[in-house]
Amino acid sequence: MSSDWRTVKLSEVAIEVTVGFVGTMTNEYIDHGIPFLRSLNVDRFKINSRDIRYISRDFHSRISKSRLIPGDVVIVRTGKPGTCAVIPEELPESNCSDLVIVRCGSEILNRFFCYYVNSAASNHIAAHLVGAVQQHFNVASAKTMEIPLPPIQEQKAIAHILGTLDDKIELNRKTNETLEAMAKALFKSWFVDFDPVRAKAEGRPTGLPAEISDLFPDSFEDSELGEIPSGWKVKSLDKVAHFLNGLALQKFPPEDGAPTLPVIKIAQLKKGDSIGADRCSTAVPSDYVVRDGDMLFSWSGSLAVDIWCGGDGALNQHLFKVTSKTYGKWFFYQWVKHHLPEFQEIAQGKATTMGHIQRHHLSEAMALIPKPSLLAAMDSAFAPLLDRAFGLRKQSNDLATTRDALLPKLISGELRIPDAEKLLEEVGI
Repeated sequence: MSSDWRTVKLSEVAIEVTVGFVGTMTNEYIDHGIPFLRSLNVDRFKINSRDIRYISRDFHSRISKSRLIPGDVVIVRTGKPGTCAVIPEELPESNCSDLVIVRCGSEILNRFFCYYVNSAASNHIAAHLVGAVQQHFNVASAKTMEIPLPPIQEQKAIAHILGTLDDKIELNRKTNETLEAMAKALFKSWFVDFDPVRAKAEGRPTGLPAEISDLFPDSFEDSELGEIPSGWKVKSLDKVAHFLNGLALQKFPPEDGAPTLPVIKIAQLKKGDSIGADRCSTAVPSDYVVRDGDMLFSWSGSLAVDIWCGGDGALNQHLFKVTSKTYGKWFFYQWVKHHLPEFQEIAQGKATTMGHIQRHHLSEAMALIPKPSLLAAMDSAFAPLLDRAFGLRKQSNDLATTRDALLPKLISGELRIPDAEKLLEEVGI
C-alpha cells in the first residue's frame, strides 16, 4: 500500500450510515409507484429489477429515513450479507427494505467504496454477523469497517478502470436483451401470428427480402392445432429435440487429488455460472458433460431455459440437456421458450413442494415445422442473433474474470494504475 494511503473507519468518511425500513409491508405494495428495493434486487456492483416491488408516494414519505438517492451505496444485511451496489441515476427516487444505506462523503468515492465492500470487506462482514435464527450484518458493524483509502484522484482512477469493465458488461447485457426481444418478436411473427403468410394471402407485401418472402406459403390448411400455413407440419417437442435428463451425481463423488467437474444444478443454471458449485468425478459419461453453448432446461422447481456459457460441468438431475440432429439450436430453443409459460403453470399446479413437468408434457407440446427450404432461410435470420448473444455473454464472463482479478489488487494498492490500464488495453477495452 502506498504511503499516501490511510486507513479509516467508514463512520469517519461517510455522511450517513443507516438502515432501510424494517417493518411489515402488509398491504403496502402497489402495482406502480416508487421502487422499493429488497435484498434480491442487489447484485454485486449493480441493482437489478428482478421481482421489483413498488410503494405509494404517501408511504414513501412516511418512511423517509430509508429513502434512496442516486449515488447511495446499499449493502445486503441478510441472505447474502455484504453484497453491495450503487444506486444508479436511472433510479432518481426509490426506497428500500432492511439494507445498510451508506451516503459517502467527499473523501470517499461511492463506486470505490462499493468495489471495496464487494472484495476486501468479506472478512469484516463475516466476523460481525449477528443473530441466532437468521444472521445479519448491522449498521453499527458497518460503521466500524476499516478501509484502506487512497487519495480521491486515485480512487477515481481505480473506479474508472473497474467501472470500464462493468460498463461494458452492462452494455453487453442490454444488447442481449435487445437481441432476445428481436428473436422473440420474429418468432411470434413467423410461427404464431403467421404474418408473412397472412400478408401474402391478402395480397399485401410481407416486408421481407424476396428470397425469404417467396418461400412462405400464401394460404392455410387445417391441422390438429387449427389453421397453419400450407405445407407446414406439426411435431411434438420430443420429436424435434432430444431431452437428456441429468444424473444423480452423488454416485460420482470426487476423489482426493483427482480432477473434478462442477455439478450444474438448477441454481447454477439460474445464475449462469458454476462458482461455488458442488464437485463430482470426471468419470461422468461424456453425454452428461455440459459445455459452453449447450441448451439446458430445468424441468422441476423453478423452470427455466438458457444457453449455458459457464464453462464445463456435469449435468445434474432435474435438468435436461437439449440437442437435435435435425434442427438448429435456435429452433428448439425458441419452441421450448414458447411453451415455457404453460410448463411453469403445470409445475405450479403440482401438489408437491417441488413442482415439475413430466415426459408426456413434452409429447403434448407441439412445434410447427416449415418446409426445409424455408427453414433453411429462417436459420439465416435466427442463428446469427443467438450466436451474437452467446458471444457477448462469453465476453462478459471473461471481462468479469478480469475485473475480479484486478479488483483486490487495485483496492489494496498492490497493483499500480498504469499496469492495470495496460491490462485493459490488452483485452481491448
